Amino acid sequence: MSSVDLEKLKMTCGGRAMAVLTSGGDAQGMNAAVRAVTRMGIYVGAKVYLIYEGYQGLVDGGDNIKLAHWHSVTNIIQLGGTIIGSARCKAFTTREGRLAAAFNLVQKGITNLCVCGGDGSLTGANIFRTEWSSLLDELVQKGRITDTLSKQHNHLNIVGLVGSIDNDFCGTDMTIGADSALHRIMEIIDAIMTTAQSHQRTFVLEVMGRHCGYLALVSALASGADWLFIPEAPPQEGWEDRMCARLETSRIKGSRLNIIIIAEGAIDRNGKPISSTYVKDSSKLGVEAVIALMEASPDTPACVIGLSGNHAVRLPLMECVEMTKLVQTAMNEKRFDEAVKLRGGSFENNWNIYKLLAFQKPAQTESKLESACLCLPQSNFAVAILNVGAPAAGMNAAVRSAVRLALAHGHKVYGVHDGFQGLANGAVFEMEWHTVAGWTGQGSSLLGTKRTLPSKLLEKIAENITKFNISALLVIGGFEAYRGVLELFEARGHYDELCIPMCVIPATISNNVPGTDFSLGADTAVNAAMEGCDKIKQSASGTKRRVFVVETMGGYCGYLATSTGIAVGADAAYIFEDPINIHDLKTNVEHLAEKMKKDIQRGLVLRNEKCHEYYTTDFIHRLYSSEGKGIFDCRVNVLGHLQQGGAPSPFDRNYGTKLGVRAIQWISKKLTEHFRQGRVFANSPETASVLTLKRKVISFVPVTELKDQTDFEHRMPKVQWWYNLRTMLRMLAKYQTSFCDYVPGEIEHVTRRSISIDAGF
Repeated sequence: MSSVDLEKLKMTCGGRAMAVLTSGGDAQGMNAAVRAVTRMGIYVGAKVYLIYEGYQGLVDGGDNIKLAHWHSVTNIIQLGGTIIGSARCKAFTTREGRLAAAFNLVQKGITNLCVCGGDGSLTGANIFRTEWSSLLDELVQKGRITDTLSKQHNHLNIVGLVGSIDNDFCGTDMTIGADSALHRIMEIIDAIMTTAQSHQRTFVLEVMGRHCGYLALVSALASGADWLFIPEAPPQEGWEDRMCARLETSRIKGSRLNIIIIAEGAIDRNGKPISSTYVKDSSKLGVEAVIALMEASPDTPACVIGLSGNHAVRLPLMECVEMTKLVQTAMNEKRFDEAVKLRGGSFENNWNIYKLLAFQKPAQTESKLESACLCLPQSNFAVAILNVGAPAAGMNAAVRSAVRLALAHGHKVYGVHDGFQGLANGAVFEMEWHTVAGWTGQGSSLLGTKRTLPSKLLEKIAENITKFNISALLVIGGFEAYRGVLELFEARGHYDELCIPMCVIPATISNNVPGTDFSLGADTAVNAAMEGCDKIKQSASGTKRRVFVVETMGGYCGYLATSTGIAVGADAAYIFEDPINIHDLKTNVEHLAEKMKKDIQRGLVLRNEKCHEYYTTDFIHRLYSSEGKGIFDCRVNVLGHLQQGGAPSPFDRNYGTKLGVRAIQWISKKLTEHFRQGRVFANSPETASVLTLKRKVISFVPVTELKDQTDFEHRMPKVQWWYNLRTMLRMLAKYQTSFCDYVPGEIEHVTRRSISIDAGF
């Protein structure tokens, strides 16, 4: 849709009424959605109502349906649960209940409804929409509303936001609340690990997931759990003996820690529940929702707003619901392989990778990925793995999965301390299966990393490649990793030793590696920056009218500042890619001063560390302090290396694990393709590549192809995919902003083929 259409949308929205409710179980992130829907609705000129206590409030009406103002949702973005409440409502399942709900909406002039909840809540919303005309007719017949009022409100538009910690809704890659639930689980597992290692114990951890094993599966993958039970893939008969034997073998090999994870809905092949007690005895949208509502017509089908990779999309509601129901049907009929496939490509790939990495002997597992591995010749090639650039959370997870899969392929694996410098110095050691035990949850870089580029170390690097008979390089790191491999490729004409497969896994909190949407460590960094900003705002909870200027890392790349700004509801985020001048700063100060005079008591301004040569953090702090004098005071905070985070986020653990597997699969393929006359000789461009993720597509892009896309002076891509998100940030901060840069979500149909694509996480 063009920006012109969106401008017309804003002009025609004045006076239209919409409402938002949350239903079913609460999930962290619902408040952020409520805030975004409310403020975006007000921004485009609609009257926005908040419906308290879910469908029960809609049926009861009265004070449960309240007109919202901009400040109604101030300071809620970081709160858990939902401030407008969520209640299950039997009355709404009856026509009489829905008749009462329709009457209450018509009385307020509301014909646009945004529902945040699970599949049951969204199915109820669609039934309500389908019956709307007949409900109004009945209200007219009973004399409760006039025929004129009925004709004025003859159509109800519905848009859904999926709120469920189970991530069990087909069509969207991630539901509201699932990522936060994973964070809580990983915090518990990390805490348990310390105790378990001290006492040489096995811990059985039961997590939520009555009908969906997503939380259990991803937390098992992210923690390197020894055994996993999920409802979609019941264990084979005799699993008790096999599990105990595996745990015993693990102990014999010196492991002090064993963790078993079980989803609450886990069952055996006969459908009998597997409880944690029995096992023990045996051993990250609201803006797009508003746009979709305001664009809707009587012919527009009800939709939900989902995620496709890193883009918001509109999905036909009932297509999603029907596909979700097919999963449960398959499980009820014991077609468990089909159930795994219906969960989607990401779920299936997570399951396959978990099985692959959980066992030392590949032949003991059944995954498709593993079968592909077993087809490869066991040629005992030597693969060297190194980290380059600044430390980033998820590096160790990628190393762990790469080491174990390479060993399963029959390769020898070398670890290299301190990046290219270490490779030149011969800081190389052999890695075994047990070397990387427990690495998934560790932050920073256990191999050690440096920013040193290889251009001045080429001779020594070539010597050590020969000395250790290294046949391939896996380089995990940021911009220097990409640039370093590019330098090695360009030196191939002088050193035959460099004619080997080389793969880069992007890992940097700056998210500035060309060719990919996401780098390892960026998610953890945004979470750390967000938590820091939340604590900064909370520190002033008893202080009125205060503005915080917070400096973020990221070099010249503004991803970290922009993403954090959206997550914490910042008033502005200054970045290098969006140049600022003194007029912009003056406008921001005046905007904040005006807000402080009304209902907003605190402000937050983010500044990327290299956004401007002269408008430094100190300069902006002094400017705000001077111009805001008498209206607000100003404080400055520099987050610094706090943003590198401690333990990796669940996303970075899972993403790193998957990238490590993909990289070794690619390397193994290139080794067999380029093995001739007793040696590996790979000098074509595609043999030195960056592992990239664009939308949902994982690719290996030659470093030479990325040169034209790269701003080498500022160490970042020339075009940033996330730049359009800044329009959303400004709109939600109540700036008068053109829609020209806003890219609305597209309709995507939900089919078996569409859900089979792995989103990469």
